[in-house]
Amino acid sequence: MNNLLRLEQGVARIDGEDRWTLVRDLDGPWPTGALIVPLARWLEDPQANAVWLGPDDEVEGLKPWFDQLPLIALDFPSFRDGRAYSQAYLLRTRLGWTGELRAIGDVLRDQLSHMRQCGFDSFAVRADKSAEDALKGLAGMSVLYGRSVIEPRPLFRRR
Repeated sequence: MNNLLRLEQGVARIDGEDRWTLVRDLDGPWPTGALIVPLARWLEDPQANAVWLGPDDEVEGLKPWFDQLPLIALDFPSFRDGRAYSQAYLLRTRLGWTGELRAIGDVLRDQLSHMRQCGFDSFAVRADKSAEDALKGLAGMSVLYGRSVIEPRPLFRRR
């Protein structure tokens, strides 16, 4: 089962037709087709694939390639590691990334609403979790006090 969720025009759905394959093992045999490869590998051949960044990778260096990149994925190696939230926020607000921004790794239902607020628009939910259940996590909170990528005005300015 494909556990990819996508937001399209603000509506979440399960995407059963994901064309991308995430490559984590650089030593094993490489799959064919559209690949999401680690930043170090992508820098060797930026024309061929999409890129995924780990928590320690700098997002600012990707800006010159924004027009060539079809997708940027940000890795959550553990649900306790929130550095990808900051990376997503930087990509969307300061750097102006408008393409697909995908959350990968330890992606769980409880995080999805916050990921959406930071600018993610696709979510590779952990394989051992239900995508149908995770859709409910995108409904999230009805009112957010603070600013976010999708609502830059704080609550007191929205009255």
